[in-house]
Amino acid sequence: MGTLHKEFWLNEGTGRTRDQRKSGAYEYFMPTPLTQMRIALDPDVVGDVGRAEQAIVLLNNRATSLHSSEGIARLLLRAEAVCSSYIEGLTIGTKRLLEAEMNLRGEKNFQYDESAAEVVGNIHAMQNALHAASQEERVDVETILGIHKALCAGTHIERFGGIVRDSQNWVGGNSYNPLSAEYVPPAPEHVMELLKDIAEFCNDQVISPVEQAALVHAQFESIHPFVDGNGRTGRALIHLILRRRGLAPELVPPISLVLATQSKSYIQGLNEFRYVDGESDEAIQEGLNNWISFFAGVCSASCEEAEKFEQQAKALQVGWREKLGQIRKSSALDLLIDEMVGIPVFTVKSAAEATERAISAVTPAIERCIEAGIVKPIGNQKRNRAFEVPEVIREFNIFERRLASPTGDTSTAKPVRPVPDDLSRKQTGK
Repeated sequence: MGTLHKEFWLNEGTGRTRDQRKSGAYEYFMPTPLTQMRIALDPDVVGDVGRAEQAIVLLNNRATSLHSSEGIARLLLRAEAVCSSYIEGLTIGTKRLLEAEMNLRGEKNFQYDESAAEVVGNIHAMQNALHAASQEERVDVETILGIHKALCAGTHIERFGGIVRDSQNWVGGNSYNPLSAEYVPPAPEHVMELLKDIAEFCNDQVISPVEQAALVHAQFESIHPFVDGNGRTGRALIHLILRRRGLAPELVPPISLVLATQSKSYIQGLNEFRYVDGESDEAIQEGLNNWISFFAGVCSASCEEAEKFEQQAKALQVGWREKLGQIRKSSALDLLIDEMVGIPVFTVKSAAEATERAISAVTPAIERCIEAGIVKPIGNQKRNRAFEVPEVIREFNIFERRLASPTGDTSTAKPVRPVPDDLSRKQTGK
């Protein structure tokens, strides 16, 4: 069982107020290792998990029938990174992120766009997790450290990347002592062993993948093993599990988009997961069941919304082909139409790489798209030209706004978190 351990905090006189300068007793939480945890799911929760897994499988099966499944996967991954970062207090718009990721603003300017750098780092962390799921036979602590290192690269916390904390941290309260903290994770001397336990549990092939992802994420958040970036790394581990277990070979549903909207329930669920010695077994199992049921529901909801976005992307491509008229099969233009859903901001070079066609073939294809009103140049530079696909950015903003509504419908409930605000109610629809 999880246990509370009493420690004494000795303040060395730092802090601006009496509360910040306080010394005193506090308690840190020591979670039960996952490999030793006993979990008995109630029948209704088993049903929740089953429906979530079926939704993820269906989402991936549909994705394989779309030419642009890779592009949609990339765009959903970016959405996931944006909202996973939002949960940690970082806000950035879709277009700004796309430009920053491609470094269209120039190396010098990008270095000072700290928010953009951190969200791009989050994308890299999730990509790292998916790569590890595909390439590594077993998960170990180094796998987790690598995800965190990718997250921190190029940001102000780069020096902490992949390094387990050696001091006590906490959540809430003030920055000077843990006496008024909302949650205090394990003392640093326990962290490495707990990470080894998480890695070992990630290799379990018997437990349900959705249940496994829920438990790994909640346990990782309870350990809080790094100085910063714990939440984003923990959500990247969800991707690792779902891809590694074969449930999401093409698309991992944008779970963080739903978690960001249901933030109060998310925090409550994590708190219910953390039980302590002395609680009845019934109360412990109730907390675990509540968390797993909530997580499964988030998976199902994110799959439903991802499917809507897939269908809208497909409709855009159909419309583009109608505007362009006759298109030769497997030509640069044909391939560009398939790829533009996933690269709504691109250069001639990146379009050539995406379509695997020469720049000389891609350039006239882009010009045809400009003439048809599908693609719009960014700026008026003659060299290193950049372009955007306004319809994709618009639909993606609608998608993000819809998921920010508690009801999934912005006409009945306004978004509860920052989202693109350059769209009218009529434009956003449901």
